[in-house]
This record gives sequence, structure tokens and C-alpha cells, in this order.
Amino acid sequence: MILSLLIIVVFIFSIDIITQFYTWQSRIHIGRWNNINIWQNKISKKSLKWLKNTPIIRITDNRRLIFIDFLKGNYKRKSLQHWQEASLVLGLTEAYELNKEEAFKKQITAYIKSNIDISGNWKKTSKEIDGVILAYAILNISWIDHKINKPAYDTIYQLIQKSIGEGGTVYYRKSMQDYRYVDTIGFICPFLVLYGVKFKKQEAIDLAVHQIKEFNKYAMLEEHFIPCHTYNIKTNLPIGLFGWGRGLGWYAIGLIDAWNVLPNDSLDKLNLTKDVISFAKMALKYQNENGSWNWLVTSKESRADSSTTATLAWFLINAAKIKEIRSECKLAKEKALTFLMKVTRRDGAIDFSQGDTKGIGVYSQNFDVLPFTQGFVLRTSCFKSI
Repeated sequence: MILSLLIIVVFIFSIDIITQFYTWQSRIHIGRWNNINIWQNKISKKSLKWLKNTPIIRITDNRRLIFIDFLKGNYKRKSLQHWQEASLVLGLTEAYELNKEEAFKKQITAYIKSNIDISGNWKKTSKEIDGVILAYAILNISWIDHKINKPAYDTIYQLIQKSIGEGGTVYYRKSMQDYRYVDTIGFICPFLVLYGVKFKKQEAIDLAVHQIKEFNKYAMLEEHFIPCHTYNIKTNLPIGLFGWGRGLGWYAIGLIDAWNVLPNDSLDKLNLTKDVISFAKMALKYQNENGSWNWLVTSKESRADSSTTATLAWFLINAAKIKEIRSECKLAKEKALTFLMKVTRRDGAIDFSQGDTKGIGVYSQNFDVLPFTQGFVLRTSCFKSI
């Protein structure tokens, strides 16, 4: 009996020790990349591997007695995986467009087949808004016939429609219907605009633009154009931190990907261009000398976050299409990639991304690898600059 208990105790503690040892040894010789092409090839291979078998993202910061979190169901959440996989698809798609390597196309095609059946429907339908960005990543692929998969896209559009609440904007969770999160802009707006353009559904585009404009109205720090985490639609008051780094990243993805898809002669694009310029100027102001952005961008004392850096770099290289901010944006993107090379492990995994947010005002202090970051680093590094 005593021996059995001892074996159990050793097993429980060995999980913690092995996990921490793996992280420690993975960081040996981190950042020793001097050639961007070799580095890009390495992060591409890691992205391919992860799309096939995506690492589980922890929802807990706890590093001791992890076994208890497993038992309580506090270790992982399926919805977190959607935006990890979506980012990898986006990154590998951009890599394929640059290099035309068949391995990328093959892996992405296999991934799609594992999620969408031959009738064009999801094999397992997402019930959370987090899953919308995965539909966007697939809809964003240029070489597939999207008419075949339209039933899957229609299902996602219906999910969004069912999540429209007061004020005609989309809520993030049924349990939090009085709040409008910055995350939601990144999750839904690119899909809505691309879906609207491809399938000639103007109301989808209108919803995306409305979601962004309402957020700008109630959750931006006035003339500074720094987004808050969320706002309450009953009081129209912002709630949570202004300047949370990955929150800026979510806003950046939602704004720039939606803006990219809109026709150049669109009035919506003209209006959103003003927001792109304002957000770009704000982001440029808070970039660190080493090219990074911090997890709380307005605080120099907070630590650098690779996920913030990756998403803002993506935003800025696309914002460089606007002549008046082109040179600053391109330089900032290059500085960001230099930083990201320095936090890349020897196996090609980008390190030091902030962990999952626990709730409004409760932010992770765990910084580790994140497939979401990996995908956006690959997407940015493979982007054909103007």
C-alpha cells in the first residue's frame, strides 16, 4: 500500500519536473539565428509539424501539481485550439504563396479534409466564436474551390448571426452577452468581410464594419487609439486594461485583414483606412528598441510578448501599402522579425508568448511557445512586401 502511494506521488511530481526540464533545455542556445532564410525554413518545418499535431495550449499558469489541473479539467480547452490551428493555416498558406513548396499545400489540404467532409460540411461544427477565424483561414486559401465548402462557411455565418446581441454587435460568449471583447474583432471581422465579398453578401460586410466602429466608439482610449479589453453595452464603459498586447493583436488582425479584402473603391475601405493609419501610428510609438512590443504595451516594465510582436508586425507590413506611413511600417516590421529570430528555439519554435487570458483583467504571466504566434511569424516573414 505504502509502495503504491509512493509510486503515485513520484508519478505526479515527475510530470512537473519533466515539463519544466523540457522548457529549460529547449531554451539552450535560443536565438542563434544569423540567416533569415535558414530561420524561415526552420519555423516553416515546425509549423508543418504542428498543423499535423498541434500542441495543447494550457489554460492554467500553474506549474506545480499539474496532474490536479488535468483531473479538474483546468488544463486545456478545445476552443483555444481553433485559433492556434487557424494561425498555422494562415502562415503556411502565405509560405506556399511565396515558395510554392508542395509540402505546404499537401499538409493544408490534408488538414482541410480532416475538418470538412466531401459534402462541404464541418465534420465537427464549432459552437464558439473562436472557431470563426479557422473558417477564415480556410476561406483565405487561393487554390481551393470555395463553392464546395460553402455549407461549412454558411454554418459559421449562421453561428455569428445567432451571436448578435444588443446594439447589433456580436458577443463572445452566451454567458457574457453584455460585453464586447476586442478578441471578437479578430475572430469574426476578417471572415465576415471575405465571406461577404466572395459570396456577394453585403450584410456580412456591414456587420464587420459595424463591430469595429462600435468598438472604436466605446473601447478606445480617446485620441491615443489604444484599445481596451472590452466594453459593457449597458453602460458603454470600457472594462479591463487599455494596451493589453494580444488585445492589440486581435484588433490588428480584425482591422487589417478586413481592410485588405475590401475593394479599393469601397466607402468602407476609405473609412477604415483612417483607423489603419491611427492604429499604425499608435503601434509604432510603443515598439521597443529591440523590435518587440510588451504584453502591456504602455508599460516599459512589463515583459516582451512574442504574440503581440508577431501580430503587430503583420499589421504594419500590410499597413505599409499606405504611402504616408510606408517607410516607418516597413522598418518596424524588420525590427520585429529581428527580435523574433532572437527568441526562436533551436528547433524552430518561437518562444515567450503570453499564455491564455483567464478573464477580464486577469492576464497570464506564463510566457512560452504558442502555435498562434508561430503562424503569424511565418505569415509575416513570407509576406511579399511592396
